Amino acid sequence: MRIHGTGSVGRTLALATLLLAGLALPAFTQVAPSAVTVRVVAEDSPVLDAQVSTGGTGALTDARGEAVLRLMAGEHAIRITKPGLRTVELRVQVQAGRDTSVVAVLAVEAIETEAIIVSSTRSERRIEEAPVRVEVLSREEVEEKLLMTPGDISMLLNETAGLRVQSTAPALGGASVRIQGLRGRYTQILSDGLPLYGGQTGALGPLQIPPMDLGQVEVIKGAASALYGASALGGVVNLLSRRPGEEADRELLLNQSTLGGTDAILWSSAPLGKYWSYTLLASGHRQTTADPDSDGWADLPAYRRAIARPRLFWNNGRGASAFVTAGAMLESREGGTIDNNTTPAGSPFEETLDTKRGDLGAVARLLLGESLLLSMRGSAVLQQHEHGFDTVLERDAHTTMFAEATLAGAKRNHSWVVGLALQRENYNADDVTGFDYTHTVPGIFVQDEYAPASWLTLSASARFDHHSEYGSFVNPRLSLLLRPGAEWTMRASAGTGYFAPTPWVEEVESIGLHQLTPLQELDAERARSASLDIGRTFDALELNATVFAAEIENAVQTRPDPSDATRLELFNAADDVRTYGTELLARYHVEGLHVTATHVYMHSTEPDPLTGVRRTVPLTPKHTSGLVAAWEQEERGRVGVEFYYTGRQELENNPYRQDSSPYVIVGFLVERRFGRARLFLNAENLFDTRQTRHDSLLLPVRSAEGRWTTDVWAPLEGRSFNGGVRWQF
Repeated sequence: MRIHGTGSVGRTLALATLLLAGLALPAFTQVAPSAVTVRVVAEDSPVLDAQVSTGGTGALTDARGEAVLRLMAGEHAIRITKPGLRTVELRVQVQAGRDTSVVAVLAVEAIETEAIIVSSTRSERRIEEAPVRVEVLSREEVEEKLLMTPGDISMLLNETAGLRVQSTAPALGGASVRIQGLRGRYTQILSDGLPLYGGQTGALGPLQIPPMDLGQVEVIKGAASALYGASALGGVVNLLSRRPGEEADRELLLNQSTLGGTDAILWSSAPLGKYWSYTLLASGHRQTTADPDSDGWADLPAYRRAIARPRLFWNNGRGASAFVTAGAMLESREGGTIDNNTTPAGSPFEETLDTKRGDLGAVARLLLGESLLLSMRGSAVLQQHEHGFDTVLERDAHTTMFAEATLAGAKRNHSWVVGLALQRENYNADDVTGFDYTHTVPGIFVQDEYAPASWLTLSASARFDHHSEYGSFVNPRLSLLLRPGAEWTMRASAGTGYFAPTPWVEEVESIGLHQLTPLQELDAERARSASLDIGRTFDALELNATVFAAEIENAVQTRPDPSDATRLELFNAADDVRTYGTELLARYHVEGLHVTATHVYMHSTEPDPLTGVRRTVPLTPKHTSGLVAAWEQEERGRVGVEFYYTGRQELENNPYRQDSSPYVIVGFLVERRFGRARLFLNAENLFDTRQTRHDSLLLPVRSAEGRWTTDVWAPLEGRSFNGGVRWQF
């Protein structure tokens, strides 16, 4: 090598540079980083997406529970964290040129950070690991709404972003649950994955379920027929029951409202030996008629309801478990004119409904070997009604039979489920002809979740159903979960669904079957939906934004029967129903303080049943917002405030206005603990917002099909206070 320089100094510097370079090269090679493989397990199973970090280096574990770090020689403190598991720190000595493997065993954290497990997606993952976005209402949120409406879950669902409990039968107070603007008949309400309220829940379903019995509520928005078949075209609300603890637990709640409502609810649980335990819910509810606007019409109908639901649990601690649930409900409702008052026509009108419902359900799970799980579930439901529309009586019986068996397993990066299902719906009307039906639907479904990397999970599911009346359907659903960093979460999902038409549309809930023309040839309703969800956490702050869209073809609508204007007929719309919008969510949790803010923008259009011209779907507000703040100390009590805004809504068949006024609901809750007793007081709708402050609920004249009221677009009951005591014994 020729060395260039200027004199002896240059040659000396060049020689020194070469010498240093020659010495540094082997030194650099000697201190190259080594691979450290950390395998994380909990309860003898690999842990996915545990955070493994040291200094500025970190990685997430893959489906095998492994993460690889590149570290220089020396001693390192490696920290392993995972929500729901106890944090572990290991001291690892890394030697130059030698790879190292270590195993970290994480214990379940049972004190402060309880992991939320979602079961509605069938894979039973932690909520942060589920590719399909699931809205979860925790037991804490359930308890807050329990103190506001102890007798039903309508407020619990109505104050969830993207859900709206829409009144469908004003005379009797009936309502259905709309998900992201879609009609309530498309929403499937389940109990522990079982259709214990029927395949189509009906207008009174959410009003007959006491929240005392719930441990968690899971909501899947968008077409979910790939998971749950025909009744889940718009989404799923899965009510998960409270589980018994290791010690006996008994609680009694007594509640009284200023509007004449009374609730008495008993919940009890206890172990029954080594493997057995039980829970029991027993409740009675009573409401007197209320007429805040003093027009002689019951804005709040009267009812009397009794409920009993025992559950029996068995778990051998070796991979086998089962539970059996039974339920019985009796209810009587009365609405219409009160105290000998009359309608604008000068005559009284009374609507009544007597309901009897009984159900039986069971779920069993058995671990086969080390990686296969066999699950079986089934249920039977019988509902009987006597519905009186003044002098017209409609009696019927509705039965739902359901059975399902699934086999689930996991291998390397795959977690899969395959299952068979059978559902049978039977309806018999005693007093109205032309509406009886029996629908039998066998189905097969598959699902696979694939995690090729720690930051990526793909989920694909599909279901084949053969409907005895409407033929065969295949419905797929694809979902994607991306986690580019520990704080970021991105989800995308798209799927299809179908719905088998029945007479039970929202209009019929208020006028009865005798005002409906027997069903002619109808096609099944079909849906496509998609959503994109992005979330970010900043320590105690969680932010989330969702964009969603759905389209329904062959949507069933109602219009006057051309041959008899006093009746309605059902028909398939010539154009699609289209819905799109956004959901924004912010949560802040720290040291007993919980703040949640939401905003939903919704735009939903459909063809007008009479003209075919596109219109905004009635009773669908474009803007809704909510702000809820609560402070809680377990040994002392809680204080909460809430603010909800509902924007303008298009109205239909309303002689007083074409669109509604926006309105605000403000509420306040306080609970104080004294030993085993907790006293609570709730103030609802402090501004006394009522629809009847703007216009009468009653129509000037009765409609051709027999309605006496307009649609309900705002609260009718106005300001109310309720309070009582919860006593643990």
